[in-house]
Amino acid sequence: MGRRRQAREFALQLLYELDVRGDSDPGPVIDAFWRRQPAHDEVRTFADALVRGVKAHQPKIDELIVRFAEHWELDRMAVVDRNLLRAGIWELLWGVDVPPKVAINEALDIARRFSTEESTRFVNGLLDRVRRELCP
Repeated sequence: MGRRRQAREFALQLLYELDVRGDSDPGPVIDAFWRRQPAHDEVRTFADALVRGVKAHQPKIDELIVRFAEHWELDRMAVVDRNLLRAGIWELLWGVDVPPKVAINEALDIARRFSTEESTRFVNGLLDRVRRELCP
């Protein structure tokens, strides 16, 4: 597994924990996570940037999820799916060096591992709509 993929999977785990705990400040959770989970510096740096970026833009990201997920309420989505969407949207809109198709494919591969096939289709459809409508 590549370092970027590993970082995205760790970021999903961190976002999941923050979501379940209701924490808005990722700092203490990130620190505790890295004490439990050894990782290469490059993995930690990318995962940290992804989590902090999502948390910094979460109100806007959640607004976009609600807008593009017709007939779905944010709090009724599976926690994994909601956080995959958050991370994917952050990468699409604020990620510096990630092509949109790569960001979507990475989210889908992670969805296949951590969620269901139905969820994978849902994540794909929503992220693709965001890409088509909001990415230059």
